[in-house]
Amino acid sequence: MSELFNFGRHYDFHEIVADGIIHGIGIVFALVGATALIFYATVWSSHGEIIAAWVYGLGLVLCLSISFTYNIWPHSRTKWFLRRFDHSAIFILIAATYTPFLQRGSGDAWIFAMLLAIWVTAVVGIMLKCLFPGRYDKLTLLLYLGMGWSGVMVMGPVSTYLPAVTVWLIVIGGLIYSLGVIFHVWERLRFQNAIWHGFVVAAAAVHYGAVMTCFSLSGGGL
Repeated sequence: MSELFNFGRHYDFHEIVADGIIHGIGIVFALVGATALIFYATVWSSHGEIIAAWVYGLGLVLCLSISFTYNIWPHSRTKWFLRRFDHSAIFILIAATYTPFLQRGSGDAWIFAMLLAIWVTAVVGIMLKCLFPGRYDKLTLLLYLGMGWSGVMVMGPVSTYLPAVTVWLIVIGGLIYSLGVIFHVWERLRFQNAIWHGFVVAAAAVHYGAVMTCFSLSGGGL
């Protein structure tokens, strides 16, 4: 049974500290950013946009907070349990990030269907992580990437509801996430985990900019 909990490689003290600092920076900015976004939406946006702002803000803070807790926790049964939440939170972050953009065009049946599909996929991914921990990691990694880039299927109609800068920021953030996956799987590299999470925080910051421009600028397409 003990071998079950001996997953991943053990990071040294300096790697854990570096990873913790990156997470800490991300959480602080996420808390400030989510608060500002929700305040802005509450004052100037519709009820649907307010809900979308809350979903995105909570998803962002939740994902970074769970990731921080999991990654600084020593190898143990508890860490193995936290691993389920850490990997599940990624599905929540992806779906939550899509929500503000797709909500803007939810009157379009195709865009609304995509919004539902994103959340259904997230629920399926969470079930895989929670019910079959450690068994389908490669499959769920592909599922993360698939969800992340599934937006290209509705990019045309969605872009008519969003400012051009928002669309470009969405794409740039997706590219940063995708490049970071290289370091996520490069486990032999020292500080690999910290580098990967650096990409995550950077991409999340770019996508926050996309969400903020989505709320603060008028849509105009590409």
